[in-house]
Amino acid sequence: MRSSCTSARQPARIAARPVLATKVIAAIVALFATGCTDRMATSNDRFGRSGELIAMSGGEGGARYACATCHGARGEGNGFDAPRLAGLPAGYLQKQMEDFALGLRPHELMRDVARFLDSHERVLVANHYAALEPRTLAPATTEAATEQTAALYARACQQCHGVDAAGTPAGPPLAGQPAFYTAQQLRDWQLSKRRGDGLHGMLRVAQELGAEDIRTLGLYLARIPPRPAPAGR
Repeated sequence: MRSSCTSARQPARIAARPVLATKVIAAIVALFATGCTDRMATSNDRFGRSGELIAMSGGEGGARYACATCHGARGEGNGFDAPRLAGLPAGYLQKQMEDFALGLRPHELMRDVARFLDSHERVLVANHYAALEPRTLAPATTEAATEQTAALYARACQQCHGVDAAGTPAGPPLAGQPAFYTAQQLRDWQLSKRRGDGLHGMLRVAQELGAEDIRTLGLYLARIPPRPAPAGR
């Protein structure tokens, strides 16, 4: 009887397996979908039809997530903790949105901003800011960096970020960014809060800097006039 009973139940168990597998697959897909950094489908939102509209409206995220709220109407930044976006390379800007969405750059608001945009919208808004004339606000402090700071930049940063901090294919431009913002980014790299440079070069460089080095580098870079983004970067 035991053998007969077991054999009678077996087809039901076999039939249940595809159903169970389907449910498991669906659950996994749903799990990844909630943590995904891309909506996977291009938005039909009328506020996501151009980079400028996204920058001014926030796209599907709404006004709270509009780039202009923190970065200014012309991408000039706020002179403190929101950087200049105008004139930065489009590829760099797009990469930063990907890093925010993935958590490689820790910033709760920017994470949400990036996740409200699909891949196409990120390209649009990056191209919009790259095409703008780089404008900066007046430095928040009149304190000037020293010649020693210029030498420090040449030794530690120039290879990747270029002469006059104008950027290279290996690193973004740093000129004309707020001193506080630049210093905070260096501290984040130092503590490995910010990641995503591939070979961890920024981690190594930042960890060789002292607190005063970081402060004066911020002052030094803030006073260098920015240049427009090179074409194709």
